[in-house]
Amino acid sequence: MKNEKRELSSEQCEELFSLLSARFDKNMNRHQGLTWAEIQAKLEARSEKLWSLSEMEETGGEPDVVGYDQATKEFIFFDCSPESPNGRRNICYDRDALDSRKEHKPENSAIDMATTMGIELLTEEQYRELQKLGNFDTKTSSWVKTPPEIRKLGGALFGDRRYDHVFIYHNSAPSYYGVRGFRGVLKV
Repeated sequence: MKNEKRELSSEQCEELFSLLSARFDKNMNRHQGLTWAEIQAKLEARSEKLWSLSEMEETGGEPDVVGYDQATKEFIFFDCSPESPNGRRNICYDRDALDSRKEHKPENSAIDMATTMGIELLTEEQYRELQKLGNFDTKTSSWVKTPPEIRKLGGALFGDRRYDHVFIYHNSAPSYYGVRGFRGVLKV
């Protein structure tokens, strides 16, 4: 998140397109029926989305296309790294949680990081959809978008895969762990 201009140089764009295209080709089970040419054309027309994908990549998310929303005509990217993105771990859930800590504060929160990156946290439903595409978070966990009624009571949700099952748990929103980060979604 070093580049505050939210623009990539032409060289950075080429490198990112090459990387995303190779990942797309390697993981066709994630996006059957979609073609990279359509996705790249849409990304070329939306440079701010390309910047967000670059931020997802830079923080270890390994973003990939996982679907297409017929209603909005948007391609859907999820973080598909095997474990919760390394550059987004050791953070609490949101700004209120961060501000409530009196000592030993983490450097950031999941919601603040996602907002800065131009992405959103996966919802519980999206997290479960991701887990249908492979085995993710077998050693880590990821914060997921928490319903307001849970957050209002001080809690936040996270998910992981253990014992070949996907679990959604709760924790206090100010908590943070070295193995918990967050996964993002970006629609283009």
